[in-house]
Amino acid sequence: LAMASQTVITVQPQFSAAQQPGEWQTGLLDCCSDCGVCLCGMFCYLCLSCQVAGDMDECCMCGSSVAMRTLYRTRYNIPGSILGDFCSLWWCSPCALCQLKRDINRRRAMGIF
Repeated sequence: LAMASQTVITVQPQFSAAQQPGEWQTGLLDCCSDCGVCLCGMFCYLCLSCQVAGDMDECCMCGSSVAMRTLYRTRYNIPGSILGDFCSLWWCSPCALCQLKRDINRRRAMGIF
């Protein structure tokens, strides 16, 4: 006789509560909170853009896009809008990209990236 394997359910599925709103780890103009990222954003914008894209497993050309910022905001439930993301990148591209990279670095250090 072959014994049949049975799966025993010990925990019932739970309904999760609505995810709490998140926030950026640093402000848009908090360049001094990570001077290395700030210098990279100012003098080698494309390098930082590729780093951000690589961190998020995307194409190197996507790092500084509105879609990337919106995807990141959505993933971490950070309030905002696509229009806000566009405006941040349009008027202050290096600051917006640096904010994104600082946020990635801090979430990675906290083990939540």
